[in-house]
Amino acid sequence: MRILGLAILATLAATAAQADYTVKYEVTITNVTRGQTFTPQLVVAHSRGVRLFKLGAPASLSLEILAEAGDTSPLTDDLLAQSYRVSDVHTVPGLLGPGESVTTTLEATPHHRYLSLAAMLIPTNDTFVALNGVPLPRRAAAHMALGYDAGTEANDQNCLNIPGPRCGGEGHSSKTSDGDEGHIHISNGFHLLPAADGGEVLEPSGYDWRNPIARVAVRRLR
Repeated sequence: MRILGLAILATLAATAAQADYTVKYEVTITNVTRGQTFTPQLVVAHSRGVRLFKLGAPASLSLEILAEAGDTSPLTDDLLAQSYRVSDVHTVPGLLGPGESVTTTLEATPHHRYLSLAAMLIPTNDTFVALNGVPLPRRAAAHMALGYDAGTEANDQNCLNIPGPRCGGEGHSSKTSDGDEGHIHISNGFHLLPAADGGEVLEPSGYDWRNPIARVAVRRLR
């Protein structure tokens, strides 16, 4: 009986040690657009059941705020509320311009083997770049990330409704917007639109893109 008890204790200790074991990853995000800038980038290591969004479904309020204003705080809070499903979540500060790269590190455990990230595109109304639950690699991997439209604001390309250094307009708005699609979908870029009664309307010549819009390289460090 004593031998059996010691064996059980050893098994429990090994299981606990495995649960506490963390793996560190290096994540490098490269903006491959010609004229769009990424707002601060949220990155998260999580379990399989976590998703930032579902294509064809309405955006959550926290994702809406990220897509319209570049604010990652509400989405971070939503993820931290699922602490048992999330091992690491943080925001990489600063804007990421066309052709620029930024590197951060992320910690994962055997129970949190998936990576997601999200950041707003500026200047846009409600477009964001994202990875939505890709597996973390055993050694290294690279992913091409798409641009998504949150469907929460009309794509009028009017600087009055676009935040950031280029336009300085309104970010997130709780009011409904005529012309919003109402669901998350793959973004189809900028389009030539007629001039509005107020505010500058941006043209595709400087800000259009085609998917994919970011390269995300992931490398295991230990």
